[in-house]
Amino acid sequence: MKRASRLRALLALAVLALSLYLSLTQTPRLGLDLRGGTQLVLETRDSPTTKADRAATERTLEVLRRRVDGLGVSEPNLARSGENRIVVELPGVQDPREAAEVLGRTAQLTFHPVLGADPQGPGNPGPKDKRTLRDESGQPLRVGPAALTGEQVDGAEAGFDAERGSGWYVTVDLRGSGEQKWAELTGDAACKPMGDPARRAAIVLDDKVISSPQVNESVACGTGITGGSTQITGNFTQQEAQGLALLIKGGALPVPVELIEQRTVGPTLGADAIEASAEAAVIGISLTALFITVVYRLLGILAALALGCYALISYAALLALGATLTLPGLAGFVLAIGMAVDANVLVFERAREEYAAGRKKKRRGGADNGAPPNIRTALTAGFRNAFSAVADSNITTLLAAGLLFFFASGPVRGFGVTLSIGVLASMISALVVTRVLAEFALARDLVRAAPRLTGLADEGRVRTWLTRRGPDLMRHRRRWLAASALVLALAAGGIGLRGLDFGVEFTGGRMVEYATATQVDPGAARKALAEAGFPRAVVNSSGEGDLTVRTEKLTAAQEDEVRKTVAGLGGKTEKVRDELIGPSLGDELRRNALIALGVALLAQLAYLAARFRWTFGASAVAAMAHDVLILVGVFAWLGKPVDGVFLAALLTVIGYSVNDSVVVFDRVRELWGANRKAPFDRIANSAILQTLPRTVNTGIGAVLILAALAFLGGDSLTDFAVALLIGIGVGTYSSLFTAMPLAIELEARSTAPPPRPAGRAKSALSPTGPRRRAGARRADDSGAVV
Repeated sequence: MKRASRLRALLALAVLALSLYLSLTQTPRLGLDLRGGTQLVLETRDSPTTKADRAATERTLEVLRRRVDGLGVSEPNLARSGENRIVVELPGVQDPREAAEVLGRTAQLTFHPVLGADPQGPGNPGPKDKRTLRDESGQPLRVGPAALTGEQVDGAEAGFDAERGSGWYVTVDLRGSGEQKWAELTGDAACKPMGDPARRAAIVLDDKVISSPQVNESVACGTGITGGSTQITGNFTQQEAQGLALLIKGGALPVPVELIEQRTVGPTLGADAIEASAEAAVIGISLTALFITVVYRLLGILAALALGCYALISYAALLALGATLTLPGLAGFVLAIGMAVDANVLVFERAREEYAAGRKKKRRGGADNGAPPNIRTALTAGFRNAFSAVADSNITTLLAAGLLFFFASGPVRGFGVTLSIGVLASMISALVVTRVLAEFALARDLVRAAPRLTGLADEGRVRTWLTRRGPDLMRHRRRWLAASALVLALAAGGIGLRGLDFGVEFTGGRMVEYATATQVDPGAARKALAEAGFPRAVVNSSGEGDLTVRTEKLTAAQEDEVRKTVAGLGGKTEKVRDELIGPSLGDELRRNALIALGVALLAQLAYLAARFRWTFGASAVAAMAHDVLILVGVFAWLGKPVDGVFLAALLTVIGYSVNDSVVVFDRVRELWGANRKAPFDRIANSAILQTLPRTVNTGIGAVLILAALAFLGGDSLTDFAVALLIGIGVGTYSSLFTAMPLAIELEARSTAPPPRPAGRAKSALSPTGPRRRAGARRADDSGAVV
């Protein structure tokens, strides 16, 4: 075994051993959409005295963490997102209203002297350092400036006075200067006669008097209450007393916070999503493994084993990074299998070409005529020649995944992370693990004696047909462009006539999904909700017994009314999903989606122009825009929602479309470099015909996986899989019949010279292309690809 082969084998073993260790010793971190619970996104706002910058947000995060700990939620997760946002995950919390109220309150606790009653009421503002507030019984009191604040509070506990029967109270412990200031405040109040409002001290929370007790007659004038502890009474219920103690103990928020996003998923829905996604993954991987085994025989079996290794490596990478696995992330995990298959197919098809070229040279009379071509040499050449196409196509996919992470939000960011990990793992699987297994197998005498067993000795049905017929697909290139223009017009018509059904992520509002005992007709539910006072509610059926209601805004009381209305139609009703998006966040997400699409097009153009030619880059980007518009138009005609998951599918289609274009342009560059005087349209046609077997086999593998997701992945993934199925079909067409005809037209107007030969270049005049023009080099002199 060569030194390079030994190093690859050791690297593969090390990666697999580490992946297995992580998989056995670590547990995955599931997103709330898989395990059930509530996610809140809070945004800090400027206060009159404090700017909501990064430092203030960090301090706010620590206060919120203490409050969440007081709620008793198991395994909560709080993290800062960006400059002024905080993401709070509360597993198992199905009614987020109480949690949101506790977390969102600023809890600005202050202690004030009472100056006296104010017969004019709160409408009389008075001097700046004095104001009127209503006490707990509703009577107006004139209070002075705060003597101390919540910053001097050391702790708070709720208690029940069983001896005197006065009910629940809150004990507040003071610290530092708070002890002395409280003694001064109560000492001044003790100098007033009993019954005088000025003998009271007002305890104010968020500008509301929660208690204004009168100082006990046993307290001496000028001495006050010492010891640093006092009680707040006010006819509290147990829940009110415990909530107040939690707010005081947690501390005051440095700046106010606003709830801009809320997602609640029932545990049943999460468990069903895991089961459905796992079933789709198993069936998709099995079908794909069966397909590549049928096509590539022994090497197909080894590639299927490498796919299993890919799954292990991807899973271990998620554990090592501590990434949260979400439902779209599961879809990205399954989809990346297609990327791994694509890399294997690229290598195997190039190896088939090398073996066929070597066999043809033997027939024409090589030095060792009669000896069979070397299957191991053909495989090595396949890995070498396919590397640039594999690298370029995966880099373009990583660009799309990176944009998802930076511009999307919520679970869709998990899709970007998982897709990125999957792409990197697929390259390790295809270029290292598959190669180690294949080299070991091809070194066996039995395999060398029967090369047809490997699957590389046969050209395959698609390549055989193309070799025999040699169609000139680019002869009618302007017809292909006209067909693309017609489809674009139809897509634009759908967007203009039908409009786009933007999801709640982009419009803002609230979307609630209910599971009903019996099937509810969306039209009947729409009518009932209109009669109940919700005429603008959008109602859709999202599966058997599932109903989705989307409105601009719903309060908690209004949501209860909606649920009762739905229950009146469908019997027992359970809320399984609840999403709230603030209008400002919806505008931001819509803006970010447009920025992501624009940046994706520019980034792909810049990369392709640098790696290839500007004409290739412009053609590929035009094909991408073609794919995006058609996919959006199809969803408009079908009336399907355009939401965050659709954005993930759209950017994935961009990556897939460029992936196809890169493979074809990589072959064009190679063939044109070998025959720089050949007409470009013939070069382009040969490149298409030579890469078409890879396109067909990769497309079938991806369709098998996505079909499994569409039929078995559950309602949440159906639209995602449908979008990708449409995108793959459109992307495959555009790469061949939009990008390439455009490149031919642009090259006809370009003055740039053809690319220089790189390495062991192939002839543009292959047997699968048009007849060789006069003066070109012989295919057998240039190692022609067959």
